[in-house]
Amino acid sequence: MVFVLLTYGGWNEAAYISAETNGRRDVGRALLLGIAIITALYLLVNWAYLRALGLPGIAGSEAVAADLMQRGLGERGAQFVSVLVAISALTSANATVFTGARTNYAVGRDFRLFEFLGRWRRRRNTPTNSLIVQGAIALGLVLIGTLTRKGFATMVEYTAPVFWFFFFMVGLSVIVLRIKDPDIERPFRAPLHPLLPIVFCLSCLYMLQASVAYTGVGALAGVAVLLAGVPLYLVARYSQPRATELEGNKREVETLD
Repeated sequence: MVFVLLTYGGWNEAAYISAETNGRRDVGRALLLGIAIITALYLLVNWAYLRALGLPGIAGSEAVAADLMQRGLGERGAQFVSVLVAISALTSANATVFTGARTNYAVGRDFRLFEFLGRWRRRRNTPTNSLIVQGAIALGLVLIGTLTRKGFATMVEYTAPVFWFFFFMVGLSVIVLRIKDPDIERPFRAPLHPLLPIVFCLSCLYMLQASVAYTGVGALAGVAVLLAGVPLYLVARYSQPRATELEGNKREVETLD
């Protein structure tokens, strides 16, 4: 399930650009529609794999889509789907670059220590510094993967526990913030609250346990990065200026070209 659910990863990233959307429920519709379409497509594709290759064929394949197309259309079919997979990976990475940089930009806007991340270049209409930092981190992860025997699997093992832990924290924050700030206006309210957030949190805890059990020692790298972020967060928090000063800084950053 750790790797199966990884294939669905990215459904949540529409929420990262919620500040750029019009309409109070656009993000909710995008998330639900996106999940529905992706789930339907993945189930149909896997049904095709089972029908054509069977479970033994899938288990013994290093590139299931290419083997399927090779059986049906020959070597040209296998080459075509390989190119299609590569294009799909590039477009997915492109979308992740946009959404990931947007969250780094928000961090820079909220914390003075990371103010350099919150600079928006009007000429290019991009958070340039956030993109550069994000690229450096991505290259670092790729380098770690290349230094190990398992390559891509190592990066998955590193990120999976962190992924599910943060999902759990997001679900928990929905419950906590509803209790702490019950009267604040919310663009979108989770239906059947708190039942659905509780089910979501329990599912995340189960997957967190499963990913740690599967990853083993590899999970320690992700935990180490998380723990390193605690003192960094405390420094950023206690170095925050007063609210009026922070707003002045934000206005100054917004004028940068």
